[in-house]
Amino acid sequence: MIRRLYLRRAMGDLRQNPGVTIALMTVLALSAFLLSSGAMVMERLAGSVGQMFSVAKPPHFLQMHTGEYDREALDSFAAERSDIDSWVVQEMLGNDGQLVSWTKQADGSQGDLSESQIDNLFVTQNPNFDFLLNADDDSIPTPAAGEVFIPVAVAQQFELSIGDTLTVQTDEKEESFRVAGAVRDAQMASSMSSATRFLISDKDFDHLLAAGGASPEIMVEYRLTDGADLASFQRAYESDSALPKNGQAVTGVMIRIINMLSDGLVAIAFAFAAFLLIVIALLNARFVIRGSLEDEIHEIGAMRAIGLPPRTIARLYLSQYAVITLVACLLGGALSTIAISGFTASIRANFSEAPVTAVTILVPLAALAAMFFIVIGICARTLRQVARADVVGALIHGISSAGKRAEREARRGAKRVSRSLFSRARPSGIGARLVLRDLRAERRDWAILPLVFFLVAILVTIPLNLLTTFESPRFVTYLGAPDRDLRVDINFVEDGDAVSANIRSTLEQDSRVTAVYPYAGMLYEIQGEEGWEVFRVEVGDYTDTSLAFATGHAPGEGEIALSTLNAEKYGLRPGDSLTVKEEESERTVTVSGVYQDVTSGGYTAKLQGNVGEHADRWTIYADLASGTDPQEIAREYQEQYQDAAVLAMQSYLSQTLSYIIGSLRAVALITLAFGIGTAALITVLFLRLRLTKDRTKVGVLTTLGFSAREIIAQFRAKALLLVAVGTVLGTLFAATLGEQIISALLSASGTGIRQLSFIPNPWLSYLGYPALLLATGAVGAIILTRTLRHTNRSEWLR
Repeated sequence: MIRRLYLRRAMGDLRQNPGVTIALMTVLALSAFLLSSGAMVMERLAGSVGQMFSVAKPPHFLQMHTGEYDREALDSFAAERSDIDSWVVQEMLGNDGQLVSWTKQADGSQGDLSESQIDNLFVTQNPNFDFLLNADDDSIPTPAAGEVFIPVAVAQQFELSIGDTLTVQTDEKEESFRVAGAVRDAQMASSMSSATRFLISDKDFDHLLAAGGASPEIMVEYRLTDGADLASFQRAYESDSALPKNGQAVTGVMIRIINMLSDGLVAIAFAFAAFLLIVIALLNARFVIRGSLEDEIHEIGAMRAIGLPPRTIARLYLSQYAVITLVACLLGGALSTIAISGFTASIRANFSEAPVTAVTILVPLAALAAMFFIVIGICARTLRQVARADVVGALIHGISSAGKRAEREARRGAKRVSRSLFSRARPSGIGARLVLRDLRAERRDWAILPLVFFLVAILVTIPLNLLTTFESPRFVTYLGAPDRDLRVDINFVEDGDAVSANIRSTLEQDSRVTAVYPYAGMLYEIQGEEGWEVFRVEVGDYTDTSLAFATGHAPGEGEIALSTLNAEKYGLRPGDSLTVKEEESERTVTVSGVYQDVTSGGYTAKLQGNVGEHADRWTIYADLASGTDPQEIAREYQEQYQDAAVLAMQSYLSQTLSYIIGSLRAVALITLAFGIGTAALITVLFLRLRLTKDRTKVGVLTTLGFSAREIIAQFRAKALLLVAVGTVLGTLFAATLGEQIISALLSASGTGIRQLSFIPNPWLSYLGYPALLLATGAVGAIILTRTLRHTNRSEWLR
């Protein structure tokens, strides 16, 4: 009987106030959609990466190397380590993008891979682990002679498909391969990876190696036993001087973090947006409940008078909000189930198709259940004032305990008004005074509007600021590089010193180049926990660097700067001393500063000094004259120097962060659409309820001689003033404390970024978006108040 009463009461109120119900349900449904989508994206991402890792079996530790190496030293090291489960030396052939061209079977169009900055490595399938997987079915492909499996990213970028032709220019002739499919690469799937692998047969690999024109490299890979200490293993490897180290070292933890970074940001952004929308929905639910209680106080008094206990009455009202929340959760969950395919398209393309398990279903259900109980809990807390309702006051005076408080506040406001100088005010200023006095006297009732726009401003501004930060040319300083126009990389090529000197000389003589900054990548050693270990340092002149430092400053003579991860690893900070060793020569330098870097696993260092010889890699930066096109000069130098990778810095940045930028752009658009839609809905809902509540006040103003135009102007002024206050405060919060929130998330991800400073687009962040929110509030106020022109307001006194 009681349950039937609850249901009848809930459905009756829903039918009686459809506008309020729909608006509140829409906000809750959007919250449920984002929360469920975020949970599903994270579950799918973790499942996809986990599934790919379980099949591909990427290494727990790998060491890139170019040049000669001692195979017996590797055998001896492996024999001494009981924590090695299996290991392999994968041979690779690096080819410049200009030497790798493609031809499409469908229309005969042609092109090459020169647009890509990453290394193109031709490999064969590994025998025991670190497999390249077929993009169609996650099988382990073995290409036939004359076939090639290309990386998924290359297939997507150049729209290549099965049957197309890939051609490699060697010293002897062109070697052509038929594209047999695309492969997923567990360790090189991210755009932040410095290389990508093409899978060919053993026979074709031998032909390419013999034909010349490629740069031979190796990758020493290890799979460790369960429970093995990866950090201890890495220290042991790097402390052994006989082992190959002429390249980058990567751990399995780094591989997983980099792979999950871009799509993980989408899930985090969805969860963040859902949290803000849930807060907005709760604020409005609380407002709606309080308004309903005041409107129906006579009914509440009657129910109390006939003996219904307060808890029963509270549950009676709570039932309708339970129905609204339940329907919203079901709608949001259903929509997220439909939309999840689009949100996870890049995950399915780059990683494996995660199997559907019980966790797949439980994760979004748990998120929706948490939202349901949080909303119902807040509503139940608000409804507790039913228990405090005075029966006599409710029946005779129509006043609840909350109404008594409002009445006391109104009396205090009336006293303030009586002491004001309305008698001295000009007629044109009376409306403005009434607006301010009204807002002051009823500030608790009106507070919801600025709070909502405060939260919406945060919701739409932080994703935008994060997107413009990653897109900005200045973001390159977070990649351990200065903000310059041109970048030239010479990595592990034969006679790299001569190639570097030649390019530097040409750049210095080019009238379009205003400054050249050469840096040499050197292998030093540093004292670690288990003896001397490899320490990668970039040596050059940093007196005029644009690199940003989190603490300290650029290195001077006798100084070195460390990346944040290196500083944390060795427990160093600015002012500390550090002993480094090159071959047998040791010297002590002072740590000048700490900078943020996400390249090379985040473990880098910058040493002030003259650029010497025998570097394993070179990086040359250049500033160009005003009006010069960096892209054009990059193409010109790339054609002239095929041993180097020449890129405009903007291209370097966009290619390195392409996955992340694409994900953030989608998030920014989604949050903008949802934020504006939510702001519009809440404005209409709030003003409609507020207008209903202020009927008596509007009637009094009408009898006092205020025209419809003046009453409408007062109402709109209140709304716009509060919308402006909330928007401005939200924008300021996003620009200040928002940075700290994002920095904390990035710091926890282990990417090497500890403090992120937004690089916003001021026209959008501080003008366009606030103006859009103000316009949303203005349109909502205009629509809601138009009806006052044609309403008999004097009847509202009855």
